[in-house]
Amino acid sequence: MCGICGIASRTGAADVERLMAMNASLVHRGPDSGGEYVDGPVALAARRLSIIDLAGGGQPMVSEDGSCIVVQNGEIYNYPELRRELEREGHTFRTHCDTEIHLHLYKRYGPEYTRRLRGMFAVAIWDADARRLVLARDRYGIKPLYYRDTGGVLEFASELRALPRGEIDLDALEAFLAFNSIPAPYSIFRDTRKLPAGHLLVWTENGGVEIDRYARPGPVPVDELRGDDEVELVEELRARLRDSVRAHLLSDVPVGVLLSGGVDSAVLAALAAQETSEAVHTFTIGFEERSFDERVEARLVAERYGTNHHELLVRPDPLLLLPALAEAFDEPFADSSALPTYLVSQLAAEHVKVALSGEGGDELFGGYYTYAADLLADRVAPLARLARPLVERLPSSSAKASFDYKAKRFVRSAHLPPLERHHGWKEIFSPDLRAELRGSRSDFDPVDVYRARYAETEGAEPLARLQDVDFGIYLVDDLLVKTDRASMAHSLEARVPFLDSVVTNFAFALPAKHKVRGLSKKILLRKAAAPLLPREVVHGRKRGFSIPAAAWLRGELEPFARQTLSPHTLRSQGFFQPEPVTRLLDEHAAGAEDWSRQLWGLLTFTLWYERHVEQEPPTLRSGRMEALLA
Repeated sequence: MCGICGIASRTGAADVERLMAMNASLVHRGPDSGGEYVDGPVALAARRLSIIDLAGGGQPMVSEDGSCIVVQNGEIYNYPELRRELEREGHTFRTHCDTEIHLHLYKRYGPEYTRRLRGMFAVAIWDADARRLVLARDRYGIKPLYYRDTGGVLEFASELRALPRGEIDLDALEAFLAFNSIPAPYSIFRDTRKLPAGHLLVWTENGGVEIDRYARPGPVPVDELRGDDEVELVEELRARLRDSVRAHLLSDVPVGVLLSGGVDSAVLAALAAQETSEAVHTFTIGFEERSFDERVEARLVAERYGTNHHELLVRPDPLLLLPALAEAFDEPFADSSALPTYLVSQLAAEHVKVALSGEGGDELFGGYYTYAADLLADRVAPLARLARPLVERLPSSSAKASFDYKAKRFVRSAHLPPLERHHGWKEIFSPDLRAELRGSRSDFDPVDVYRARYAETEGAEPLARLQDVDFGIYLVDDLLVKTDRASMAHSLEARVPFLDSVVTNFAFALPAKHKVRGLSKKILLRKAAAPLLPREVVHGRKRGFSIPAAAWLRGELEPFARQTLSPHTLRSQGFFQPEPVTRLLDEHAAGAEDWSRQLWGLLTFTLWYERHVEQEPPTLRSGRMEALLA
């Protein structure tokens, strides 16, 4: 795992001093070593976290004939097979590092060689002969890549903090208020963009910039769905998960598991324990609030497989935790599960360099309550409309996924068209509230990002189309961003075995009946996991890596929230009207409404702006970095 950056200029030589500063800002992503390569107008740099071929995998890496140079952030899990294939064709390898495979495959197949890769990556290749720079991002968007093309200079980096700041993109801000994260290709800065998942960017010295999609994972048409016997599907899924976990254990350093106590991470822990000869390290975060605490379930898995288990009990410490998150996340990000992910990554980094994580299981196999609501809505929408006045009067609870919270969400959106109501189950700030908050109504509708994705899957099952929207947007631009930034802040590589074509191709071909029936979710996955896990875990209530934000914002966090979101601060920053923010704080504190997700979003944006715009972006120093410097 690494951080990469680079410059390609049409106006003269690349600014080497600028490149060095960019690379220095990414040191937390790769504290083990760093390097730069300069060829006139093009310069590449990388920071390395050594995982495979600890001694021989330094970057940038140069091809044998010196014509191609590569920097990579990620891991290629099928590189041993690809290497053997290329060696049979006469290629000679100088290292045992997976990064070198990019050079040989590029020479053999050209820029679209990325179709053959099994893994997670953001990569840059400078072809000195063709005077061509190729940037690519893996098909699932596991690894990030930002770019900025202005004034004849293209700059790119693994994190936004390495690139120049600019004007706030108000469309991106509108999307942030709707989703609590910013979807690709937008970034919070107008001149900077994210390279979307499964895309190539090609820059030529005498031409322009071209961006093309090379891969688009997604659901199959209805007539191509699997019709196999369920027993056979269960066995096949278990075998495919084992295959993926085995591949993701490829490493020259120990690998652990981030264990939330839910079925996704638990099945990864079980399979990893079966595939390794030594005890696997597992890591769990807990809370004093029982409805959010999964330590008991995680312990059951750890005890069953004799893992080396580590736990951390979390209590709110806003003066430390929220500013730390604002520093780690270089773009506004308001998914509150970032906090436990950040802390469990910190815990894991004290013991391992690599950890498996369960992202993707919900989107692929139907793990969200919203999917059950999607199926139910068509039948009960008229009744939901009649019941809305009564439901809206239910008192607000601080418990996670409480009945009143889900019921209010359901009756407010059940009557809408499928995509709009699916968004309605999860929407943060409504259009009306966004307009009140911003002081004017935007012409940009963030849901258009969803609509564009949804339109690509016509012909697939209705539920699969909604899952695909989550898979391509929520997973990529929320969950994977969270996992990448939270883990890399501690120089920890997080791997996601559910996001492997061995697993995803299977899931995309499953009929909806194997995922969600009535209120039952993850039907096939739970059956595949049943022989591996305790019953309490297989059939337990979904909690996920989340925090008791509603209770905290009515207790220990309330003074900090009021101070951070003071009218003076909001007027000074100039993005949010103080009056509606104060009203949200008052209503939430009084228990009249649960505004915790909205308030968390406002807090994270305000703190981000203070640390990344009003000040120089912070340099992160992980515990691993401190140990190397000691």
